[in-house]
Formats: sequence, structure tokens, C-alpha cells
Amino acid sequence: MTENVSEWTTEQTGHWLEANGFSSYVELLCDTHKVDGEVLLSLMEDDLRKPPIELKILGDIKKLIHCIRRLQRESNKTSSQWDNGDVISPRRLRSRKTAGYRHQLNRLDSTDSQDMFSADESVKSRPMFVTETSKTVISFVYFASVLMLTAFTMTVVHDRVPDTDKYPPLPDIVLDNLPHIPWAFKVCEIVGAILGTILCVVLVLHKHRLIILRRIFSLSGTIFLLRCSTIYDAMCFIYFQIYGDVWSKLKRSLEICLGLGMSLTGVNTCGDYMFSGHTVVITTFNFFITEYTPRDYDLLHTMSWVLNIFGIFFILAAHEHYSIDVFVAFYITSRLFLYYHSLANNRSLLDGDQRTRVWFPMFSFFESKVDGIVPNEYEWPKFPKMLRRHCD
Repeated sequence: MTENVSEWTTEQTGHWLEANGFSSYVELLCDTHKVDGEVLLSLMEDDLRKPPIELKILGDIKKLIHCIRRLQRESNKTSSQWDNGDVISPRRLRSRKTAGYRHQLNRLDSTDSQDMFSADESVKSRPMFVTETSKTVISFVYFASVLMLTAFTMTVVHDRVPDTDKYPPLPDIVLDNLPHIPWAFKVCEIVGAILGTILCVVLVLHKHRLIILRRIFSLSGTIFLLRCSTIYDAMCFIYFQIYGDVWSKLKRSLEICLGLGMSLTGVNTCGDYMFSGHTVVITTFNFFITEYTPRDYDLLHTMSWVLNIFGIFFILAAHEHYSIDVFVAFYITSRLFLYYHSLANNRSLLDGDQRTRVWFPMFSFFESKVDGIVPNEYEWPKFPKMLRRHCD
């Protein structure tokens, strides 16, 4: 019965539905919507879910699509056997073109990827997530440049810090009611180091580690570039002047970068900027850990969020920032992370509106070959051959 599926009438299609246990849909598909053999072979899951067909039972939808896929494969095999002859009739030629069209439709059906790959082996060889090492290197250069620029701006601003005796700190309802804890800032940095270590382990084991690294560098670079501009606007716009030797400023900037801006490494800089850099770092670590680990790792996710919250608390307890600085830092970091991943995970948002390329050119460049949500797949890192041979 499957040798000439594309030539089936609606009545023959109804017999096929009854034979496969879908007799309750014969009237809807064959009588109401005139589904014959050719239409049957082109049906996709969206056709069954959406109007005008709009089936309601999920199990029947999945089973019917599975049967249609199997029928498509059998029809394709039969068509290729007919084409081995010396003469191809116009009707068979039309059938072969229909089969080719069905192949293209099948590739669009992302809800049935296993059947899609078995129908076309060439699709299987095409990766959905291209690593693109060069783009990761570019994102790192971008991040390192922003980090150096921010550190240089901090060295300049440090010379312009007003006298606290003449200009006392502004009132803050949180800091006024939270006693100062001298060791709190170091504990905050220890919290950041713990989250950073966890994220490094995730990156080493994640299959798509370079894509995640690219996102970390691009997001962090953008946030710190914004922070750099706020430092400049808030404290350097009117009084901007480099006091002292420029090379000493650059040397100090390099020390800040190499010390990661942490007091644990001996880096001490002015802290009352527009928003908190430490809050940005620990919040970024937290969001990337929870995003790129399995959803059922509840203990890890809870621990990550607890560390994030306690890190923010210790920043406030150390009186290193106004509470509004911490709030703004958390808000900007979390919103940028969510906006970035919302665009990256939805290809229709990325490709459907050209304004995305205008407003977010760097995002469009970095995510051009990342097809949808990055799956949380893990593997041992592939060491170079010499190192692997040495380990063996």
C-alpha cells in the first residue's frame, strides 16, 4: 500500500489512518480537510497542533507524526528504487520532486531531530554549535582591553578622591543600620574565588566551553565598559587630569589587572564608584553556573545563589559601597545576562529583526553560528596529543 503514497486518495489515506489506530481522526483529516497521500507526506507536527486541525491530545500527535515519518522514509526508499530504471514517468518524476520537498520540510521539524538525521545523513555531519575559536580569542581581547581601560581610569580617579573630613559620606539607610565589619570584604572575595573555581570546573567539563567562554568575556567586558564610563562621568568629567607620571599610572593599571582588583592580592583602590565591581563578578559567576549546569542540580544552584547573596551582604558590611551601588550592579548584570541569553536562545528574535544587528553588532557577530539553546553536555577535555601520550 505504501508504494505510491503520494497518489493516495483521501479514502486510501483514511484506510491508512484506521490501520494505524487513528480512526477517530479520519473524518477530521480526510473528510473535513481533504488530506490525501501527498498532503499526508508533507504534514509536520505544527500542522497538527495549530489551527485549523488543532489536535488536543499530545500522545496522539506524537504517535501520528512518528507514523508519518516512517511512511515518508518508506516512500523515499521506494521512489529511489523506481528511479534506477531507464524511464521515469512524469508522475514518478513529480513524486520524486515531492519527496525532495518533503526532505526540506523534515529538516525544519526541530521537534523530531532523530528522524530528521536518519532521513538525511548530510545534516548529521553539520554541527549545530560551531566552536569558532577565533571569535573566543577576539572576545578575550575585548575583555582584556576593557579591563585595562577600567583599571587605568581607576588609577586616575584615585587621585581625585575628595577629602572625607570635608566631604563626609552620604547617608545610607542600610549602612547606617549595619555595623562595619573590617574582615567582611576579604570574605566577599573568598566567596568570589569559590564561585570562580566552580565555574572553571564547569567550563573544563562542558562540551561547548568555548561558546560559554565567549559569552563570559563579551558580557563581562560590556558591563565593565559601562562601569568605566560611569566612573569617568561621575568623578572625572569635570576634573579629569592625569596627575603624576603616565607610565606609573599604566604600571599601576597592570598591577590591578593582574591582581584581578582584589584586596587579597594586595590591590587597594577607591571603592565608591557608580556600581560595585565585586557584585558584578560574583553575580556573573552565579548566573553562568546555574545556566550551564543540569537543571536538576538543585543543591549546586542553591549553594551558588546563597554565596551570591552572602557576597553582596559582605560588601555592604565592609562599607565599601553604598547600597544603591550594589543594587545597580546586580540589576545591570542580571538584566544583561537575561537579555543576551533570551536573544541567543531564540533564533527568530536574532534573525527576524534587522534592528538586532544594528543595536547589538557584537552580539550578532559572536552568536551568528550558535543555533539556539546551548545544551548542557559534558566531556573530558581533549588534551593535545603529546600531553595525552605523556599521561598514558
